[in-house]
Amino acid sequence: MLKEFALLSLLLLCSRVYSGNIKGVVRDASTGDLLIGATVMIVENEKGMFSGFDGSFVFRNLQAGKYQIICSYVSYQTQTVSTQVPANGDAQVEINLSSVSKDISEVVVYGNSDLSTDKSARASERNAMNVINIVSANMIELSPDLNVASVVQRMSGVTMEKNSSGEPQYAILRGMDKRYNYTLVNGIKIPSPDNKHRFVPLDIFPGELLDRLEVTKSLTADMEGDASGGVINMIMKDAPTGMSLQANAAMGYNSRFIKNDFIGFNTDKIIMKSPREVNGKTYAATMADFNNQNGALISQSFSPNYTAGLSIGNRFLNRKLGVLFATNIQNNYRGANSTYFDDQMIQTDKYIRVTEQNDRIYFENQKQYGFHIKMDYQFNARNKIEMYTAYIDMQNFQVRQNTATSFKLNYDPSVGNYDLSYQTRFRSIFQQVYTSTLQGKHLLWADINAQWSLVYSIAKNRMPEQTHINIDNLVQNNVDNIYADADGSTRRWEHNSDRDYAGYLNFSKKFLISDIPLNIKSGALYRNKSRTNSYVNYRFKPVNGDQRYGLHYETLDEISWTLFTPSGSVGPLEYDAHENIFSTYIMASIEYENLFFNAGIRDEFTDQGYYMHFPNAGESPDGSQVYSDILPSAQFKYSPNKKSNIRLTYFKSVNRPGFFEIVPYQIINEDYDEFGNKNLKRAKIDNLDMRFEYFPKPTEQLMAGIFYKKLKDPIEFAFYTVNSRQWGYMPINFGVANNLGFEIDFIKYIRNVGFKINYTYTYSAITTSKIQYSYDETNTLRRNSLDQIRPLANQANHVANATLMCRIPRIGFDGQISSSYTGEKITIVSQYYDSDYWQKPAWIFDASAEQKLKSGLSIFIKVNNILNAPQVLFVKTHNTYNDKFPMQNPQSNETLIREDFYGRVYLVGLRYKFIPKSNI
Repeated sequence: MLKEFALLSLLLLCSRVYSGNIKGVVRDASTGDLLIGATVMIVENEKGMFSGFDGSFVFRNLQAGKYQIICSYVSYQTQTVSTQVPANGDAQVEINLSSVSKDISEVVVYGNSDLSTDKSARASERNAMNVINIVSANMIELSPDLNVASVVQRMSGVTMEKNSSGEPQYAILRGMDKRYNYTLVNGIKIPSPDNKHRFVPLDIFPGELLDRLEVTKSLTADMEGDASGGVINMIMKDAPTGMSLQANAAMGYNSRFIKNDFIGFNTDKIIMKSPREVNGKTYAATMADFNNQNGALISQSFSPNYTAGLSIGNRFLNRKLGVLFATNIQNNYRGANSTYFDDQMIQTDKYIRVTEQNDRIYFENQKQYGFHIKMDYQFNARNKIEMYTAYIDMQNFQVRQNTATSFKLNYDPSVGNYDLSYQTRFRSIFQQVYTSTLQGKHLLWADINAQWSLVYSIAKNRMPEQTHINIDNLVQNNVDNIYADADGSTRRWEHNSDRDYAGYLNFSKKFLISDIPLNIKSGALYRNKSRTNSYVNYRFKPVNGDQRYGLHYETLDEISWTLFTPSGSVGPLEYDAHENIFSTYIMASIEYENLFFNAGIRDEFTDQGYYMHFPNAGESPDGSQVYSDILPSAQFKYSPNKKSNIRLTYFKSVNRPGFFEIVPYQIINEDYDEFGNKNLKRAKIDNLDMRFEYFPKPTEQLMAGIFYKKLKDPIEFAFYTVNSRQWGYMPINFGVANNLGFEIDFIKYIRNVGFKINYTYTYSAITTSKIQYSYDETNTLRRNSLDQIRPLANQANHVANATLMCRIPRIGFDGQISSSYTGEKITIVSQYYDSDYWQKPAWIFDASAEQKLKSGLSIFIKVNNILNAPQVLFVKTHNTYNDKFPMQNPQSNETLIREDFYGRVYLVGLRYKFIPKSNI
């Protein structure tokens, strides 16, 4: 036994004598900055890894001897170094890579710089003339986020408005509602498929198609002037320098459907066009034009989420022609459990009246497909053209089951008489966005830079055969099912199409005046936008009431219907609209040593109008708004050293009403009526920013800034009385508002661990006139008008994001845990005192991890909404009927309006990257 132990010890000793490690670090040769994610490979055994957050790498358990190490990094020259591994020791290596890319701040006509890295993102932030935040493709790939909406929510000062299944959809920047932002694709504005608004839903864009995501928070004169919160610019992947292939596929599950079935309907039986569309405007429909087949609920026990993506690119014709094709497909099952309380919005001096509880279950299946093609051709060092084409197709199918419990004002719990009704809604949404842009960059005579763009875009939205069915039950003596009454049904068809033609032309030239560089830039934009919108609604009644005593309907397709409105209900929402925008600008930039100043002015002319084919009685069929805005801007930057900036900016902007908002329409919804406002005016905003920036390393940053915005005639949606008769939800101009705050953004890496933290505090105030009912000394109910100061809608005082990252290059592991906090905010403004709808604060936690395998293959996992955090709406007023609803607290000074739970989402998949060594 002793001999065996001695022999084993000798073998172990020998193995240590003849083995060692290579430990090294990768730096930028000119700055000495550490490089994260550089590829390091040993030639002799083809072992490879990436440098960590601190630029380091380690190869362990190597035999003593001489080794060659190849190191490469995008935009740097590949370098080979030799080292000698000593017996039972470490070889220390320092690799200094020289950059081959141009300065990002320069105007470059030729060549492609890599925009996908964190280093490039920080450099762009540092060199930009305005206030900007950037997320790189590398960070998007490692994050738990699948689409652009989820990526944006982790940036400083950003909160997200969610859809009915809990998915982030629209961005709210610095407390400014989604309408105060616009979205670009490669710097070009695209139309929205949304049927009501001009802002673009961000959840339709897969994150993996991006090279980077930019959020610009201050505007220069060469940018369109209808943003105040910010501009979201999606820079799509560019053609690589050589052959590149990337692919991924993943499958996952929503926790709500692990033990429960997903409920859907027969989508193949959806009638895409209404009888009116098929047969003409004078056609009187019959029941033969409809069917009940999509009303049959379908239970699905296996409902996996899946996503797959592919991108392939190369350069041809002696590397002059670059081509990239990228595509993505997603299929997601989502849902929510929701409780919603109806309130009558009639308020005394102390109480609000709530008489109905709605228990809702949402089932939603979203299918999405998209591709983009990007080509560029380099004629020579002075001329380059690019062609970008993208198509995104989204289909959304939703079933909403609602159980409504309604109490009478004289409800007596001892008797237990109340109404119990069941509503089922079937909704289908088909959206498409197509955009094609041809761009040119030219260096003309006298060193004048010229850039032009020609754009065609179209966005379509179809919502066919939206079906709503209501079944009433009467409950007496706490006994259900006295009878089931098929009370009625509606089927609605809504379609809209937005088409854009646009042309951009920009010129710039650099001058030297007393050795001080001066850059003059001017240009023009013309956009012609048109919309067609159609709307028709059919109402149905059950045959002979179709009452069934003592039982429920098993399936909704059992009900026999008769058509109540053969011609369909149409109105102002059958309209055509246009918007012509012509703008010109001029701006100048001066850079002297460590000072930079930019000033410019932009003139925007707007011609907006509509024509209603079926206006309401007494309404003119057409309307228009024509106006011009002068929008000045100024940017000042002082750089005390190469790693820090101090910025001060000012710009004036506007916010135009959308097509849908100025049409005097009315929609009767299940929960409330909705109205347009032909008198809605544009909002005018003055914006101030100041920010300090410090970049200690190429991928690290510390930013701290303050901002102020003054809004004249801000536009918000609110519950208000229309024509002193009808009460509904509509867009309104509200006086003058002030919005101010500060934000801090911090990124730090320590060896294999990284931290990303940002926080924004926002305060806004606007005074609005409210209605309050109260009893006087004679016990007579009086209506009073009171002023109330409140924050802007959708503005949260506190917004914070934190991400903890871990990278272990030796084993090829990357992981991160992310959290987002959104403070209390108003979601809907009420005309009644203390009756605004507020959303409670919420913490959201997500996580992701990736393990690299061999030959470019890796496995990853993503988990979203780990805590299954609910979204809760409430009114800051006591409810007089709290004792009738178990979820309401009779002792509370708040009234619960809505509570939604969405479930956790899990995704596991494989990713493959193929980049030939010749491209490294």
